[in-house]
Amino acid sequence: MRRIQASEVTNTVARLFEHSCHYLPPDVLAALKQAKKKEKSPICRDVLDKILENVEIAGNEQIPICQDTGVAVVMLELGQQVRITGGDLYTAVSEGVRQGYDRGYLRKSIVSQPCFARINTDDNTPAMIYTDIVPGDRLKISVLPKGAGSENCSRLTILNPADGRQGVTNLVVNLVDEFGANSCPPVIIGVGIGGTTEKAMLIAKKALLRKVGEPSPDPEVAGLEREILEKVNDLSIGAMGYGGTVTALAVHVETFPCHIASLPVAVNMQCWCARRAEAIL
Repeated sequence: MRRIQASEVTNTVARLFEHSCHYLPPDVLAALKQAKKKEKSPICRDVLDKILENVEIAGNEQIPICQDTGVAVVMLELGQQVRITGGDLYTAVSEGVRQGYDRGYLRKSIVSQPCFARINTDDNTPAMIYTDIVPGDRLKISVLPKGAGSENCSRLTILNPADGRQGVTNLVVNLVDEFGANSCPPVIIGVGIGGTTEKAMLIAKKALLRKVGEPSPDPEVAGLEREILEKVNDLSIGAMGYGGTVTALAVHVETFPCHIASLPVAVNMQCWCARRAEAIL
């Protein structure tokens, strides 16, 4: 049994949120630069120039890339041979969120009661924590500061199983078309197919942790990703909705077995500011 101090978890989570709000992952940055090369619209090329300039300034000056520093989504892969000592794991994670958002001067956006008073918790907690128990003696921590603009453009539905591949494609393309510039394109689209309603939503969000444009290892799923991406870019929404060539940087699809009478499909939209970071303890 390997022991990991709760304080180490706290320090790591705090560091990851600070870093992810100041720097884009290299693959996201590369995808934005590639989008600028592919973009045919002069206006959208200029928008992408401004986005890239913004990213550079944020890193150089250690300030948030986007003013919406998001909901603190944390995904854990906890090894079966790990024991957290000196405190509770989830408390340690939320304390890391509190410290990171305070130390990094990151905007706190969480309200304690969603339907009524909507009073800010003042520290961006509680974190949204999801845990998988996996073999081994390591703890992998992935953080995803998720802004409201793109999250508000996400959806869950249950299709008729007969709708199949075409139904999934139509759902995603129509959703992107409906929201247009609201999701701050060029977007990354996470799609979860199968499981139950909550499982589909979770795997759609996990799909956003994949490196941008990295295809599914399943050839059929990879083909679906390419098809949806092509059709989304054919919408000509473009960067920030100015009518360009590149509306989406990537489509990532994750699947899970489901009931014979059901076809849950979740779409989790991610804006161009696709912040994420991970560490293994």
